[in-house]
Amino acid sequence: QVQLVESGGGLVQAGGSLRLSCVASGSIANINAMGWYRQAPGKQRELVATITSGGTTNYGDSVKGRFTISRDNAKNTVYLQMNSLKPEDTTVYYCNAFARPRFYWGQGTQVTVSS
Repeated sequence: QVQLVESGGGLVQAGGSLRLSCVASGSIANINAMGWYRQAPGKQRELVATITSGGTTNYGDSVKGRFTISRDNAKNTVYLQMNSLKPEDTTVYYCNAFARPRFYWGQGTQVTVSS
């Protein structure tokens, strides 16, 4: 089992920045990749960014060039640096971890970007 706890969400003006953090605990040695997804009400969950244990990253098209994912293996933590935030980035952000054979999810953290 893997437990994920997110933090860092909040309210920011358009053009501003936030950094989300996700701390993993439990069977962390089994984690292959971690990432961030977001889901607005009535919409499907959307890829934001992922990072493998080897450091390979992948980003959703809507955040490329603005968001950066990173991980600190010593702290079992993955970060999402979000710059140039837009009102359309407003939603709940979920931390995700893949530890074969399943995915784990955090409870989510709200990000609100005011115009």
